[in-house]
Amino acid sequence: MVDELPIGRRVAQWRVRRRLSQQVFADRLGKSKSWVDKVERGVRALDKVSTLQDIAAVLRIHTAVLLGREVQPVEVTERTADVEHIRAALSRYEIPLGRPAGRRPVLPVDRMAREVAHAWTIFQYARYPQVIGLVPDLLADAQRTHARNPVAGRVPLVEAYRITASLLVKLGAAGLAWVAVDRAMIAATGDRTSVAAAAVQLGQVLREVGRAREAKSAMLAAAYRIVPPVIEYGTPPELSLCGTLLIQAALAAARSGDDTAVAESLDEAADMAERVGDGHDHHHTAFGPTAVDLARTATAVELGDASEAVTWHEKAIQRDGWRWLPVEHRAAHLIDAAHAYLQVGDPVNAGRVLVDAERTAPAEIRHRPAARDVLAQVTRNPDAPATVTQLADTLGVG
Repeated sequence: MVDELPIGRRVAQWRVRRRLSQQVFADRLGKSKSWVDKVERGVRALDKVSTLQDIAAVLRIHTAVLLGREVQPVEVTERTADVEHIRAALSRYEIPLGRPAGRRPVLPVDRMAREVAHAWTIFQYARYPQVIGLVPDLLADAQRTHARNPVAGRVPLVEAYRITASLLVKLGAAGLAWVAVDRAMIAATGDRTSVAAAAVQLGQVLREVGRAREAKSAMLAAAYRIVPPVIEYGTPPELSLCGTLLIQAALAAARSGDDTAVAESLDEAADMAERVGDGHDHHHTAFGPTAVDLARTATAVELGDASEAVTWHEKAIQRDGWRWLPVEHRAAHLIDAAHAYLQVGDPVNAGRVLVDAERTAPAEIRHRPAARDVLAQVTRNPDAPATVTQLADTLGVG
């Protein structure tokens, strides 16, 4: 038998069954009481795997119960071969334990920097299988280089951990990504710029593990630590880091339902973006006016303002800066746009942008659990276009 009860009503029923008030439930989720109320009344959609998992964990039920018994959610698990491959690399402690490095030579700092830059390029082209293959040796080499030259080798080591954390977030392994980003933050300590760069991934990870309030606090602290005393005299790399951290703060605030903090952080980031301009990638942030517009889309989706999200999306993709963004950034945004179109009841455009995302960066759909989940949602809609149905069949998503 199909359970036709709206998902918000199921959340309310299980919350009452667990004897939780809306305020207590909101506190445990790291959300506001108004956010919970909107969910339960059906005003705000629940269409993110991470949010469903957080709710299910607090209610001590399986996510399938929230979705209805006939709905089979896309399985999101860290125990894939790819994640285990990286977990094994993070589990080695060759340097502190004094284990032999094998036959691999210790790379000089300039060579290590080139290896890290190459890995970033592959990641930004969303070639995740290749990055997965590179990460174990990249981490080992960066650790050895840093051990031989702790000062000059610090930046390549931090960057290697940043890449690893970013990749693991994509693969749905936020818990393991926290290990990588924690090591990045520790390695960066003492270098203001490296700390700010690593904090970008810290914000992503904290949001994904349900620590939105902590993420907002940490991002604002990191942003105001790197911000130049006079914005007008700030360098583009400084402003890019600060602006990106403000975007991360806004995304965290949106996850908590704090629309005021979202607006304040994004408006401040927008001022910095105008000074940086589009077409740059300082510290691998791709920060600029277009990136801020994409963040406005993502935060509007998170806050349940789907019409506004669609408006920002359609504005952003008309910018020249849209074409200059890394492939990974564009494809990730298109998945946010698909959420927005679903929320406004437009499965046709939701399907269209998902197909565009797959054409832009196939691995973004194939390897990212959150992307496969929204693909499954679109496919279940009877008005979904045939192209997205074919894509789902090809990928075994249903």
